Amino acid sequence: MMKFSPALFGLALLAQPMAALADNHDEAAVHLGVRPLYLIDQMDNSALKDKLASCANGPFQKSDFSIGHRGAALQFPEHTKESYIAAARQGAGIIECDVAFTADQELVCRHSQSDLHTTTDILLRPELAAKCSVPFSPADPATGKKAEAKCSTSDITLAEYMTLNGKMDGANTNATTVEDYVKGTAGFRTDLYATTGTLVTHKQSIELIKSLGGKFTPELKTPTVDMPYQGDFSQAAYAQKMIDEYKDAGIDPKSVWAQSFLLDDVLYWIENEPEFGAQAVYLDGRYGEEGFDPMDPSTYGKSMQELADAGVNYIAPPLWVLVTTEDGKIVPSVYAKEAEAAGLNIITWTLERSGPLNNGGGWYFQSITDVTNNDGVAFELLDVLAKEVGVVGVFSDWPATTTYYANCMGL
Repeated sequence: MMKFSPALFGLALLAQPMAALADNHDEAAVHLGVRPLYLIDQMDNSALKDKLASCANGPFQKSDFSIGHRGAALQFPEHTKESYIAAARQGAGIIECDVAFTADQELVCRHSQSDLHTTTDILLRPELAAKCSVPFSPADPATGKKAEAKCSTSDITLAEYMTLNGKMDGANTNATTVEDYVKGTAGFRTDLYATTGTLVTHKQSIELIKSLGGKFTPELKTPTVDMPYQGDFSQAAYAQKMIDEYKDAGIDPKSVWAQSFLLDDVLYWIENEPEFGAQAVYLDGRYGEEGFDPMDPSTYGKSMQELADAGVNYIAPPLWVLVTTEDGKIVPSVYAKEAEAAGLNIITWTLERSGPLNNGGGWYFQSITDVTNNDGVAFELLDVLAKEVGVVGVFSDWPATTTYYANCMGL
């Protein structure tokens, strides 16, 4: 009997056309299911609720306003074939591949270069788990030590990566065994659709999303290893390689919104790949800096106008940065007004990632906690973002919600 080889199996998967792996599908068919209607039912009575309810029978079509965040990650393992197909079926006109690299410098779709221990079955694969940067160590209830591990795409080759299975993101840090550690799916998500999670390379994601009739928003993930990697793979080479894979696939630059939290990446694309740079998205991570206040432009560092003058056309902060409350209503923040005044296109993230909203909504709703008391607030926030902030797209872990809104409002 031939011995199983993960590397050979991975190479066999790489040889299969991703469009064929997608099976037969009708890219024109959009299925939104019951969740948008559930959210509408939860809303307080209002003209907005009546308007949204009037659209219940559709028809619905794909919308570029609706961006699949890691696919449809609320219920499908993120950055997998299954998650991308689900996002397209829910009408996401644009689908995200977060781009990381392997030990042999090949590009794959992963939210972080170092999340394989929470998003795949690598820890259950001894031959690959042995290659993890930080091997699994169990929790110790006596000392309060939490279980930990760190497994990176750069720990393994592309062929090895392709033998992994995706799972719902999560880990049980109180676990004393690997088997319990990987069982960390959040209560508001589900493992019902996680029996299969087909990982994809960046190239395969391009082929798949194209076959689904979608557009592309790849995010160049900030490396967790020192760059240049292996002495020759620089940050610029990494940024260029991602764009080259769209060029090699013959993708129109107008169908690609390349993203990065590193402003230098965005500026690199603007200077060296101007057709792609025109739609490059600066993922604004300044919210994490000490003293940052979306209501105070003096805390931003670079002003919105300075970003625009540097050639940045798209900016993408998290939801809460764009809004505040006034007299019990959700209204645009100063940050949103400053971005609009500078002529920046605004994209935001991430709707449907917070679980139930009846207790304030958590991190993504932190600036509007005082008015977040039911799941229907998701649509109220979406309405302000679209009509008053003027966002051009919204990332969602369940694109059916953003697709429903976009179709109902004629976006």
